[in-house]
Amino acid sequence: MSELNGPFSGGPTLNDGATMPWLGLGVWQTKDGEEVIQAVKTAVETGYRSIDTAAGYNNEEGVGQAIRECGVPRDELFITTKVRNPDQGYESTLKAFEVSRKKLGLDVIDLYLIHWPVKGKYRDTWKALIHLQKEGLVKSIGVSNFQVHHLQDIIDDTGVVPAVNQIEFHPLLTQREVLKFAKAHDIQVEAWSPLMQGNLELPLLKELAERYGKTVAQIVLRWDLQQGVITIPKSVHAERIVENAGFFDFTLSDDDVQAIEELNQNHRFGPDPDNFNF
Repeated sequence: MSELNGPFSGGPTLNDGATMPWLGLGVWQTKDGEEVIQAVKTAVETGYRSIDTAAGYNNEEGVGQAIRECGVPRDELFITTKVRNPDQGYESTLKAFEVSRKKLGLDVIDLYLIHWPVKGKYRDTWKALIHLQKEGLVKSIGVSNFQVHHLQDIIDDTGVVPAVNQIEFHPLLTQREVLKFAKAHDIQVEAWSPLMQGNLELPLLKELAERYGKTVAQIVLRWDLQQGVITIPKSVHAERIVENAGFFDFTLSDDDVQAIEELNQNHRFGPDPDNFNF
């Protein structure tokens, strides 16, 4: 695994040989147009090189505009998008991908994910992603919100192991079984909602923030990093986007990493991947 210090430089090597940055900007719930354009530009100016969007976020056009206007060469950026649940299935995924590609204004997407494991569809959707990768339209393919049994299904079906599994992951939801399976199969885990949608008022985290001279958010993001988990905190505020990047210059002790681990309550702020209806 790549060096865990050094802001923005390098990142883990995925199982297909691509390199993905440790830190990205998530743009869930960020409005298309000026809001998302400014958030992405601020992130890129700060040093972020990874942007995570999705068809379901309805802001791919703004992300694409920001990419074109940010002044950083396309090949230095890592862009992720995802297929929406209603578009899943083989042919419909291929069509949906073309819509996303056009909205983003990109020839090639760095990482394309299945957004949720839609029953009866995610296996065919995965086959469509494999096709897109073979065609050279996507560099890396992966999944989001997949539990161990979903991962096992698509691996058994196709023999192709996802490069990434993007999951809800934070101190109250540590997903040990998913992490263990990912490590055994060389799947890179990526955390969405790493900052618990702002629910950071935990005494241990506040105590650690004081001790290390960092914000609570920086403590949590560093904890992600030291477990080899990519993290994509979301913000539209310039000062927060900058602040969220400030976790590369210190290291949590092993005891403190373990103490945060023990906060786990298997608590989800988002939907349950085994029980959702959208």
